[in-house]
Amino acid sequence: MGGFLILKLMNNISIIGLGWIGLPLAKLLLKEGFAVKGSTTSSDKATSLQNSEIHAVHFALEPHPVGTGFHQLFQGDVLVLNIPPRSRQDGGEKYLEQLKFISALLETSPIQKVLYVSSTGVYPENFSAEEYTEEEIITPNTAGNAALWKAERYLLENLRQDLTLLRFGGLLGDDRIPGRYFSGKENVVGHTGVNYIHRNDAVRMMHFILANELWGTTFNGVAPLHPLRKAVYEKNAQDLGIAPPASYAPENPTEQRLISSRKIIDEGFDFIFPDPLDFPYQK
Repeated sequence: MGGFLILKLMNNISIIGLGWIGLPLAKLLLKEGFAVKGSTTSSDKATSLQNSEIHAVHFALEPHPVGTGFHQLFQGDVLVLNIPPRSRQDGGEKYLEQLKFISALLETSPIQKVLYVSSTGVYPENFSAEEYTEEEIITPNTAGNAALWKAERYLLENLRQDLTLLRFGGLLGDDRIPGRYFSGKENVVGHTGVNYIHRNDAVRMMHFILANELWGTTFNGVAPLHPLRKAVYEKNAQDLGIAPPASYAPENPTEQRLISSRKIIDEGFDFIFPDPLDFPYQK
């Protein structure tokens, strides 16, 4: 209850990126009575959301800001920054330029807190016997995704607001079905554990961080159980009537790269779907 009351005091929340998880978060916050503004990169989608009573504006970064009325996004208390890099091809330089414009808009903004949605892809791609945790020291040479590493470092070093990084694993559930992506494919890797999180838990985790004022830190957003990929694909095939992979790659038990969710659990977060084998989907 205490976290809920705290969030009520900071009830003007802006969400840059009303996408697959940003839009459900906006709907959850609106249902609880908060003032929520959000952005989309499409003016048509912004109009459509306005018609469904969601305060949305057109805002895109090319990399300079374009859109209509987007300055109002920076007039609240809390900003959720949910715009992942689109490509690794340029090493994240265009994305970094986009974040510099965001930083400039925040410089004179009354925004006090920023929640940045990152990804566990920032962790080294090296296999490890131990789960990667938020305490892992990541360098430009070890980062799995250099664009994300640059983005995180830039925000940590340049924003004056309280900043929390939330690194999501594979965002799945509903219409995102992992088994469908590999249906009928040959030589599919099936012997490594997954680092997935269901959409509902991802949205709830963002709300949990906001409600409990968990600022100035980093969290991994990954379901605590890591079944093998093969088990997930086969279960999807059985439950949804889709073809499983046609064949699997040779197994190597040392090839594991798992991400720990212990830190957010220790804060009191409970997963609705702790096991990716139980994720519900819409065929």
